[in-house]
Amino acid sequence: MTDSGAINLAPKISVVIPVYGSGRCLAELLRRADAACQAASCAPPQFVLVDDNGPGDAWSEICSLTAVRDNTLGIQLMRNFGQHNAIMCGFKYCSGDVIITMDDDLQHPPECLPELISGLRLQNADLIYGNYDSKKHAVGRNLGSAVINWFFRRVFRVPVTLTSFRCLRRELVQAVLRYDLNFTFIDGLLAWNTSRIGSVIVPHAARLDGRSGYTLRKLFVLAMNMFTNFSLLPLQVVSMLGLLAAGGGLCLGLWYLIAAIMNWLVVPGYASIIVAVLVLGGLQLLSLGVIGEYIGRLHLNVNRKPQYVVRCLTDTSIVSHAGRHCSDTRLN
Repeated sequence: MTDSGAINLAPKISVVIPVYGSGRCLAELLRRADAACQAASCAPPQFVLVDDNGPGDAWSEICSLTAVRDNTLGIQLMRNFGQHNAIMCGFKYCSGDVIITMDDDLQHPPECLPELISGLRLQNADLIYGNYDSKKHAVGRNLGSAVINWFFRRVFRVPVTLTSFRCLRRELVQAVLRYDLNFTFIDGLLAWNTSRIGSVIVPHAARLDGRSGYTLRKLFVLAMNMFTNFSLLPLQVVSMLGLLAAGGGLCLGLWYLIAAIMNWLVVPGYASIIVAVLVLGGLQLLSLGVIGEYIGRLHLNVNRKPQYVVRCLTDTSIVSHAGRHCSDTRLN
């Protein structure tokens, strides 16, 4: 890669794949990715498979693949740390000039890898998202993704649609690796470090094996990671709600004072008192909850909760920098 930002026509490629519950798809995924890169005259990619302790025995499949494939690294985490933390682990051990992240379930077509790399060069971007022509996710997953995308655009003012099918320059990966805290939101870190973000349209296939690891609860946690790590918007919303409640209470109090002076009050109302108590009490609890969320995350970060912990690597000889073979702990 050059200082001007242009990408070599045949850059070294790394593909980071967090593995959660779809180990049986990996052999087909890697085979198709190799074929796509070969057909596009791209360099053979390095694959970094990060086992995030999902259902099934994905680690056995990863070990089998790395035993017969050159330039393929398997990483086993000691517990489930989440997709974004697993990707950060993969970033640490990849060595390509261009890094691609994709899911393990073949919903991201490996044949589109050259298209993402070409988009990075043609759009002079640091980051390219593979946006789907139509989604094959369940309705609940699509709804959760839509909410996260709306939040993202509000917080970062970037008009893109987020997906986990990404293509990044090495310089951008090195920039986000400076972040070593636990509550990780990859796309927020990327948007913090560059404004050169583009997208290409890619097909989205149906899931071939297993179920998505993203439940509504996990999507909610991801949204909270984005808000509490990258924005003060929740605190600002709570402050605005408190201001509106205080203003409304003042206006209501003035109205009752005038009504009492003018003898407009026939029977003192019980309902208005209950409504006021419930509304103000709810706002106070909401405010305490939002503030507590910020304080709780600060507490966990101060206590050095790990971003991820590596149990072992299948082959340290292809790692581009020094690193321990087992129990490599990424602390915040």
